[in-house]
Order: sequence, then structure tokens, then C-alpha cells
Amino acid sequence: MPIVLYSQFESADRQMRDLVTRAVQDRSKLIGHALTPILRNAEPGAGGSLNAELAKFSSDGTVLKLMVQPAAPAGNPQSGAGFYFVASAPAIRADEVVPELDELAHRGILKRLGEACMWEASDEIRYRQPNGTVELLTSIIPIKTAKGCWVLTSTHTTSEFLNTSIGRPYWETRAVRVAAGIYLVLAILAMLAAVSIYLSLRRFREVAGEIGQGRIGDYAFSHRNIVPELSSVARDFDKLVLDLKHLSQQIRQSAEDNAHAFKTPLAAIQSSLSPVRKAVPAEEQRARRAIEIIDSSLARLLGLVNAAQRFDSSTADLIEAPRVPINLTHLVGEATLNFREILASRDINLVRHLEDGAIVRAGKGMLEIVLQNILENAISFSPRAGTIGVTLSKGRNTVELRVEDEGPGIASERIDYIFERYFSARPSQQDSAQPRHSGLGLWIVRRNVEALGGEVSATNRAGGGLAISVVLPRNGD
Repeated sequence: MPIVLYSQFESADRQMRDLVTRAVQDRSKLIGHALTPILRNAEPGAGGSLNAELAKFSSDGTVLKLMVQPAAPAGNPQSGAGFYFVASAPAIRADEVVPELDELAHRGILKRLGEACMWEASDEIRYRQPNGTVELLTSIIPIKTAKGCWVLTSTHTTSEFLNTSIGRPYWETRAVRVAAGIYLVLAILAMLAAVSIYLSLRRFREVAGEIGQGRIGDYAFSHRNIVPELSSVARDFDKLVLDLKHLSQQIRQSAEDNAHAFKTPLAAIQSSLSPVRKAVPAEEQRARRAIEIIDSSLARLLGLVNAAQRFDSSTADLIEAPRVPINLTHLVGEATLNFREILASRDINLVRHLEDGAIVRAGKGMLEIVLQNILENAISFSPRAGTIGVTLSKGRNTVELRVEDEGPGIASERIDYIFERYFSARPSQQDSAQPRHSGLGLWIVRRNVEALGGEVSATNRAGGGLAISVVLPRNGD
């Protein structure tokens, strides 16, 4: 925008400059026309009276000089004399005439005087003062009379013409410099405002990080804010944090209340079913089968209630649980040890390769649920006497956990849905006595991992089986 405006103003100034220059030239010609009747009757040596005549037209810093070239004798037209200094306005002393003529000769003006008289044409010349700071515009107006050729020179300081940029670059004009100063001040103010906003936003980001890690109390945004204009934003953020904490508490309380409300009648049904089971004779196979179905259904309901309670509790933890440094190496080691009895009962081998010092930042219990669901998934699909590989490696900025099994894997067209909610790759179960898989385990894995700023993916192994990879930021970066 400043460049566009500058080009437009410069174009306008160029037009103004041309108009002023033509006006100065026309003014010089008018002065020459006004002096013509006087010069026709004047003698070349009549300097005093001509000084008074020139003074009538000298104003606004205009310097007028009148010189004459006497007419050549009638018998020798080629022997005309040179130019003589006759008058000036402002008037100069006699001892200043010779230096003035030398200056005119040095600037090439005397030479131009002869050419102007020869062709009877006006001329113009620009030059700078000896110090080089001010440019002068001199108009040369010839006036032919019977007694000789009079030449009027009109000299002006170009920079004084209506504040235009005549004789200097446009950017040196006062208006441009004032505008540039104002723009520079505005640019500095805008930069300071941008830096202030950036620092405030960065401070807000740091506060948000500390809130997520549980290292700061309530109303943290308002306490840390130093910009008055952002006070309302800070209050809104504090209100949002308090609302999220309140929501987390409600989710956790609702999960406990719902679980209690469902478990109580389920426990009553199981308790009431015990005497019925004893009272049914062994030969009543249909009754026995019905009791088994009821037991299985109660177990499924109880499992769903527990899963729903864990799901709601983990959701509440995602909102409120502080992020603390956790040694993932120790956590993976303890998780695999918790499954040793299940692994032994199914004759499954477990191979671990765990790098020490794999530190990540997570909420309490979030990674335990991730490890539990991934290992349960791998065990459930592993064949008897199969092998599960658990690898934990450290990168420059990340930590990767990889769990591989030797199960059937998953069809390539369905692998993108493995972490979707309620998706299950297990074959449909015809026996209603067996609990059906809920399809929430790997979905919870993805939800928790992404909440920690990580990524989870699944690929089929070349030799058969499935590999699940979890990548988390190292040290909470």
C-alpha cells in the first residue's frame, strides 16, 4: 500500500512540476514582453534606470539580469561586440559584476545568450549552486532592438515552487518525509502490538500446558495475563477450564452412580438364581440350559457395566487428569508381568525388547488402559504356542511401542477401521452363552494416545499376524 500510494503521489507531483515549470517560463516571457517597449528606446549604458524597471518584476526570490550585445557596425556585421552586463534585480555593486559574468560563463549561460540572439528563441538551463545543494532554473529571453540584442535572464530556486520536487527526488520533499515518519511510527506501533499479542498468546499456551499437567491452580489465565485488552479472553478461558473440570467430575460421578444402579439389581438376580439352580433336577436339561443362558447374560451385562464405568472414568481422566512424567519402560514391564498367568495358560511366549529411560508425559491410568487393551487384543488373537513380541524404542523426539502377534491378521480392506468405535474383527459368535466383544478396546487406545499428542497405527505382518504401533512424544514435547 505505501508503494502504490507513493507512485500515485509521485505521478501527481510530476504533473505539478511540469505545470510550475511552464508557468515560470511563461512568466519570464511576459516580463520580457513588458520590457520590450522600454528597451527599444534605452541606451546600452543606461543601467540605473533599468535597475528600477527590473525591480518592478522581481519577487518571490526571482533574480533578473539584463545584458546587451550592441548591434554591429553597418559596414562590418561580423564584428559585433560581446555581451555587457547592464542591470539586475536585486541590484549588485560594480565590483560584483566581473565575478557574476565569470559565473555565467562558467555555467555556459553566456554561450547560450549568443545562440538565443542568433535564433531569436527562448532557452532554459538548470544548474546547481557551487555547494551543490540548491538547483537553479534560468530562463533566457532574447529581445531584439535596433540598438542591439538584449537578453533577460530569470533565475529561480526550483525547490521553492509550490513545495514541488523540482530539482530533487520526490522522496526528499517535506510531505513525503512527514508521511514516511508517520508510517514508520504506525509500523512500529503495529509491530509492538503484534509482539505483545504474540507474547500473550505464548503465555496463554504455557498456562494451558501447565493446566494440562496439573501444575497450576484455578484462574491461571487471569493471574498470568498482563495485557488489559485480553482480560475478557483470559476470564473466558478460566471459565472454560472450570467448566471442563466440573464436567469431568459429573462424568465420573455419573459413571459410579450408573454402575451402582445396574450392579445392585444384577447382584439380586444372581442371588435369587442360586436357589433356583439347586431346585432344578439334573434331568431337566431345558431348565438347566435356561439357567446357564441367564448366568451368561448376567455376566455379559456385568461386563458391559464395568466396561462403561471404565470408559466414563477414562473420559473424565482425559479432561482433568494432570500429565506427569512416566517411565514407559517400567510401565510396559509391569503390564507384561500382569499377563504372565494368562500367557502361561495358553502356552504363549512373550519376547520383550525394552530400551531404558523411555520417559513420556501422560495422565494417571491413561497408558495403563492403552497397554492393557493392546496386550489383551494380541493375546486373544494369538494361537496356542504362539509368540507375542513387545518392542519399546526411543527416537530423538518420540518413543515407539510395537506389539506384534502371530494371529490371523486382518483383511487389508478392513484394517483402516480397526480403531473405530464398536468395530470388531472377531468372527460372529453363534453361542449366545459366550460374551460378545464390545469393540471399544482399540478405540479407547486411539483416543488416549491421540489425547497425549501421539499416533497409533496397525499393519499386517509379512509372516502373518498383526502389529500395532504407538508413537508418543518423548518427555511430553
